[in-house]
Amino acid sequence: MKIPWIYSLLILCLIQVSCNQDYSPKPRGYFNITFPEKKYQSYTGDCPYSFDYPVYATVNPDTKRDAKPCWLDVSYPEFNGKIHLSYQPVGSTEQFNQLVEDARTFAFKHTVKATAIDEGIISYPEKKVYGIYYSIDGNTASSVQFFLTDSTKNYLRGALYFNEQPRLDSIQPVLDFIKEDIDVMIKSFKWKK
Repeated sequence: MKIPWIYSLLILCLIQVSCNQDYSPKPRGYFNITFPEKKYQSYTGDCPYSFDYPVYATVNPDTKRDAKPCWLDVSYPEFNGKIHLSYQPVGSTEQFNQLVEDARTFAFKHTVKATAIDEGIISYPEKKVYGIYYSIDGNTASSVQFFLTDSTKNYLRGALYFNEQPRLDSIQPVLDFIKEDIDVMIKSFKWKK
Protein backbone atom coordinates (compact mmCIF):
# COMPACT_ATOMS: atom_id res chain seq x y z
CA MET A 1 0.00 0.00 0.00
CA LYS A 2 1.37 3.37 -1.02
CA ILE A 3 1.03 6.42 1.21
CA PRO A 4 -0.50 9.33 -0.66
CA TRP A 5 1.94 12.18 -1.25
CA ILE A 6 -0.13 14.54 0.97
CA TYR A 7 0.41 12.31 4.03
CA SER A 8 4.14 12.16 3.32
CA LEU A 9 4.26 15.94 3.12
CA LEU A 10 2.28 16.25 6.38
CA ILE A 11 4.61 13.86 8.23
CA LEU A 12 7.65 15.70 6.88
CA CYS A 13 6.23 19.05 8.06
CA LEU A 14 5.50 17.67 11.54
CA ILE A 15 9.03 16.34 11.85
CA GLN A 16 10.44 19.68 10.70
CA VAL A 17 8.31 21.65 13.18
CA SER A 18 9.06 19.36 16.12
CA CYS A 19 12.82 19.48 15.54
CA ASN A 20 13.08 23.26 15.52
CA GLN A 21 11.87 23.91 19.05
CA ASP A 22 14.40 25.21 21.54
CA TYR A 23 14.65 23.00 24.58
CA SER A 24 15.85 24.32 27.90
CA PRO A 25 15.99 22.03 30.92
CA LYS A 26 14.02 23.07 33.95
CA PRO A 27 15.88 23.43 37.25
CA ARG A 28 15.20 20.89 39.96
CA GLY A 29 12.47 21.85 42.35
CA TYR A 30 12.38 21.13 46.06
CA PHE A 31 9.64 21.27 48.62
CA ASN A 32 9.05 24.64 50.21
CA ILE A 33 10.02 24.27 53.87
CA THR A 34 8.28 26.44 56.42
CA PHE A 35 10.51 26.78 59.46
CA PRO A 36 9.08 27.24 62.94
CA GLU A 37 9.75 30.36 64.95
CA LYS A 38 12.99 30.23 66.95
CA LYS A 39 12.17 29.77 70.65
CA TYR A 40 14.24 27.93 73.22
CA GLN A 41 13.77 26.12 76.52
CA SER A 42 16.26 24.73 79.04
CA TYR A 43 17.25 21.12 79.48
CA THR A 44 18.04 20.59 83.17
CA GLY A 45 17.67 16.84 83.65
CA ASP A 46 19.64 14.58 86.00
CA CYS A 47 22.80 14.82 83.90
CA PRO A 48 25.79 16.96 84.98
CA TYR A 49 25.10 19.56 82.31
CA SER A 50 22.37 21.89 81.04
CA PHE A 51 21.73 23.68 77.77
CA ASP A 52 19.03 25.46 75.78
CA TYR A 53 17.29 23.64 72.94
CA PRO A 54 14.44 24.61 70.59
CA VAL A 55 10.79 24.13 71.54
CA TYR A 56 10.18 22.27 68.26
CA ALA A 57 12.71 19.59 69.28
CA THR A 58 12.52 16.90 71.98
CA VAL A 59 15.22 15.60 74.30
CA ASN A 60 15.10 11.85 74.91
CA PRO A 61 17.49 9.36 76.49
CA ASP A 62 19.47 7.31 73.99
CA THR A 63 17.80 3.88 73.83
CA LYS A 64 20.50 1.96 71.98
CA ARG A 65 21.83 -1.16 73.65
CA ASP A 66 25.31 0.28 74.26
CA ALA A 67 24.02 3.67 75.52
CA LYS A 68 25.41 5.00 78.77
CA PRO A 69 23.81 7.28 81.36
CA CYS A 70 23.33 10.86 80.15
CA TRP A 71 23.50 9.96 76.48
CA LEU A 72 20.72 11.98 74.88
CA ASP A 73 19.13 12.57 71.50
CA VAL A 74 17.83 16.03 70.65
CA SER A 75 15.30 14.98 68.01
CA TYR A 76 13.83 17.11 65.25
CA PRO A 77 10.78 15.07 64.16
CA GLU A 78 9.70 17.71 61.64
CA PHE A 79 13.10 17.50 59.88
CA ASN A 80 13.82 13.77 60.40
CA GLY A 81 17.08 14.47 62.19
CA LYS A 82 18.73 14.40 65.59
CA ILE A 83 21.72 15.64 67.52
CA HIS A 84 23.21 12.71 69.37
CA LEU A 85 24.90 13.72 72.66
CA SER A 86 27.18 11.31 74.47
CA TYR A 87 28.51 12.21 77.92
CA GLN A 88 31.57 10.68 79.55
CA PRO A 89 33.04 11.47 82.98
CA VAL A 90 36.78 11.98 82.75
CA GLY A 91 38.94 9.95 85.14
CA SER A 92 42.48 10.69 83.95
CA THR A 93 44.55 12.78 81.56
CA GLU A 94 45.08 9.73 79.35
CA GLN A 95 41.32 9.15 79.13
CA PHE A 96 40.72 12.83 78.36
CA ASN A 97 43.34 12.79 75.58
CA GLN A 98 41.78 9.62 74.13
CA LEU A 99 38.28 11.18 74.13
CA VAL A 100 39.57 14.27 72.30
CA GLU A 101 41.36 12.07 69.76
CA ASP A 102 38.21 9.95 69.32
CA ALA A 103 36.19 13.09 68.51
CA ARG A 104 38.76 14.10 65.89
CA THR A 105 38.79 10.57 64.43
CA PHE A 106 34.97 10.45 64.22
CA ALA A 107 34.90 13.82 62.43
CA PHE A 108 37.65 12.92 59.98
CA LYS A 109 36.09 9.54 59.11
CA HIS A 110 33.96 11.62 56.75
CA THR A 111 36.94 12.71 54.60
CA VAL A 112 35.99 10.15 51.93
CA LYS A 113 32.81 12.10 51.04
CA ALA A 114 33.61 15.49 52.56
CA THR A 115 34.64 18.42 50.42
CA ALA A 116 35.98 20.28 53.46
CA ILE A 117 36.23 19.92 57.24
CA ASP A 118 36.60 23.12 59.22
CA GLU A 119 37.51 23.21 62.91
CA GLY A 120 36.46 26.00 65.22
CA ILE A 121 37.64 26.49 68.80
CA ILE A 122 34.97 26.73 71.50
CA SER A 123 36.09 28.67 74.56
CA TYR A 124 33.93 30.06 77.36
CA PRO A 125 36.39 30.27 80.29
CA GLU A 126 33.86 31.95 82.60
CA LYS A 127 31.73 28.75 82.40
CA LYS A 128 34.69 26.35 82.02
CA VAL A 129 33.35 25.19 78.65
CA TYR A 130 35.94 24.40 75.99
CA GLY A 131 35.92 22.29 72.86
CA ILE A 132 36.10 22.01 69.10
CA TYR A 133 33.34 22.41 66.51
CA TYR A 134 33.71 20.45 63.25
CA SER A 135 31.77 21.72 60.24
CA ILE A 136 31.81 19.00 57.57
CA ASP A 137 30.87 20.02 54.02
CA GLY A 138 29.71 17.58 51.35
CA ASN A 139 27.36 14.60 51.15
CA THR A 140 28.37 13.11 54.49
CA ALA A 141 26.39 11.24 57.13
CA SER A 142 27.06 13.98 59.71
CA SER A 143 27.51 17.65 58.80
CA VAL A 144 28.23 18.94 62.31
CA GLN A 145 30.18 17.38 65.16
CA PHE A 146 31.57 18.93 68.31
CA PHE A 147 32.82 18.17 71.77
CA LEU A 148 32.61 20.19 74.99
CA THR A 149 34.67 19.70 78.13
CA ASP A 150 35.75 21.40 81.34
CA SER A 151 39.21 19.87 80.72
CA THR A 152 39.22 17.99 84.03
CA LYS A 153 36.07 15.98 84.90
CA ASN A 154 33.47 16.16 82.13
CA TYR A 155 33.29 15.52 78.40
CA LEU A 156 30.34 15.66 75.98
CA ARG A 157 30.40 14.85 72.27
CA GLY A 158 27.64 15.90 69.84
CA ALA A 159 26.89 14.88 66.25
CA LEU A 160 24.06 15.89 63.93
CA TYR A 161 22.49 13.16 61.78
CA PHE A 162 19.56 13.11 59.36
CA ASN A 163 17.59 9.92 58.71
CA GLU A 164 17.89 10.51 54.98
CA GLN A 165 20.41 9.78 52.29
CA PRO A 166 22.93 12.62 52.51
CA ARG A 167 22.28 15.07 49.67
CA LEU A 168 23.67 18.41 50.71
CA ASP A 169 21.81 20.37 48.04
CA SER A 170 18.43 19.22 49.39
CA ILE A 171 19.13 19.39 53.15
CA GLN A 172 21.13 22.64 53.13
CA PRO A 173 18.26 24.93 54.26
CA VAL A 174 17.40 22.59 57.15
CA LEU A 175 21.08 22.15 58.01
CA ASP A 176 21.59 25.92 58.22
CA PHE A 177 18.47 26.22 60.39
CA ILE A 178 19.65 23.51 62.83
CA LYS A 179 23.22 24.89 62.92
CA GLU A 180 21.77 28.03 64.51
CA ASP A 181 20.18 25.82 67.20
CA ILE A 182 23.51 24.07 67.80
CA ASP A 183 25.18 27.46 68.25
CA VAL A 184 22.55 28.39 70.87
CA MET A 185 23.04 25.01 72.55
CA ILE A 186 26.81 25.48 72.78
CA LYS A 187 26.62 29.11 73.93
CA SER A 188 24.10 28.25 76.66
CA PHE A 189 25.87 25.05 77.77
CA LYS A 190 26.84 24.79 81.47
CA TRP A 191 28.41 22.13 83.65
CA LYS A 192 26.58 21.47 86.91
CA LYS A 193 29.60 20.08 88.76
